[in-house]
Amino acid sequence: MAGSAKVPHTYVIVFSIILIAAALTWFIPPGKYIPVDGTLVFKYKNELPADVTFKSQPQTWQVFAALFKGFVKQSNIIIFILMIGGAFWIMNQSKAIDVGIFSFLRFARRLEHNRIISRLGVNNIIMLLIMTMFSMFGAIFGMSEETIAFAIILIPLAISMGYDSIVGVGLVYVAAHLGFAGAILNPFTIGIAQGLAEIPLFSGIEYRILCWLIINALGFWFILRYAKKVKRNPLASPVYEEDEYWRKHLEVNQDEVEYHTPRSAWWAWGAIVSALAVFSWFYPSTTLKLGDMSFSFNLLPISTIVFAVAGFFSLRKSVHYFILLMLTYTIIFLIAGVMGYDWYVMEIATLFMALGIASGIATGMNADTIARSFVDGVKDILSAAVVVGLAGGIIVILEDGGIIDTILYGLSQSMSNFGQIASVGVMYLIQTFINIIIPSGSAKAAITMPIMAPFSDLIGVSRQATVMAFQFGDGFTNMITPTSGVLIAVLGVARIPYQKWVKWVWPLILMLIILGFLLLIPTVTLKLNGF
Repeated sequence: MAGSAKVPHTYVIVFSIILIAAALTWFIPPGKYIPVDGTLVFKYKNELPADVTFKSQPQTWQVFAALFKGFVKQSNIIIFILMIGGAFWIMNQSKAIDVGIFSFLRFARRLEHNRIISRLGVNNIIMLLIMTMFSMFGAIFGMSEETIAFAIILIPLAISMGYDSIVGVGLVYVAAHLGFAGAILNPFTIGIAQGLAEIPLFSGIEYRILCWLIINALGFWFILRYAKKVKRNPLASPVYEEDEYWRKHLEVNQDEVEYHTPRSAWWAWGAIVSALAVFSWFYPSTTLKLGDMSFSFNLLPISTIVFAVAGFFSLRKSVHYFILLMLTYTIIFLIAGVMGYDWYVMEIATLFMALGIASGIATGMNADTIARSFVDGVKDILSAAVVVGLAGGIIVILEDGGIIDTILYGLSQSMSNFGQIASVGVMYLIQTFINIIIPSGSAKAAITMPIMAPFSDLIGVSRQATVMAFQFGDGFTNMITPTSGVLIAVLGVARIPYQKWVKWVWPLILMLIILGFLLLIPTVTLKLNGF
């Protein structure tokens, strides 16, 4: 009996894409968009003015240099992954996550006694609440890189509930990117795109909220339907073998956990309360921003008081609950930092690093043990970081070959003779395709909107519709493109092979792309507020 074809390793797949990108640089002429009289104009390399510096060449041996440059380009994400992995490994030594999962499952079982909740399904309600929360994070402040850290928490939870790692990734990563695609107030996509299109910031929000609800309904249904299938038959999961890693980490029995509170935990509590008190003195008020809205309140002073009281009672119960409290506060401060202080991966990684060290101290580890645990965590997650670096090489090849702008120019020219619905549809497909080459929403908005917005005026399509075409085109394919550092990082953390992920997610992506086009039709056929 013939065996099934062997699927290439993820590293092989990524390097093959690098080779394809290098081959394209030999056939696509290099070019560049340059500012002329306040607008961006495309020029091929031989047409550029003498004062414009533009270096490009067909790529050959550079494919190997691209591997190095890819690591440099994605260094912030790579370091973020390594620090998160090391910090969580320290925290996991305490078995606090296991205790948290045990407590959560006990709570879920108690809910099953409620007739209404039991009929709806406790697990379904829990998953819907989790996905809605992360989708809101994606829609409001563009959560993306942060999902890497949350995936480490939610994948074990999904496994413990009888699902698989794909469901865990769906709860956090897919949900956040459904929100990202249906952005309501996301400043990194909607804010930049509308600003460049010269339309009122966050206008047209009414129709975008409706789109967000519809997109979520489809995405959540897809995830819950798959989760039900895996719950019924765990062997139906395409990552059943890979999930053995997570199942082994959850084999610890509740009876094997020693509930205790060492003296060092009280020292950690005192040190954290003191540090929070100092920060509260210097930052008595925090202003959180939601799109163009903002509100201020005494976040740090209130949080310090609550932490001091909750920490005291959690330590009287067990150090495990104190560590879970620290994890909860880490998540709260992460959200506050992103919304109030423009935090990015450096600050978030630093926050989780502090959590890891504090967890080690609280459980009574000495400095050497904490250091060894951190190194073990880095080793455990290293493969995820390596894939991110390799994927960065794809963009490097396209940039050094000078063909990104040429591809964009060729695609924009293809829209010149279409009607309104067809034109907005082509804009949408172009943005979807470009997202494979330029996964950064902010960068893509900066490149495409100065071109697309004036063009939409010529064909009678509103600039708001053009922004929505960009929004959908930027969001959906983030969940499948191999050039997305965040996707590759999340899959690496989850230990899901890229090819298995593509096989699972492509039906959802296809449905979302079709749905996105259908949602764009009213933007050119109806009189919507803001369009």
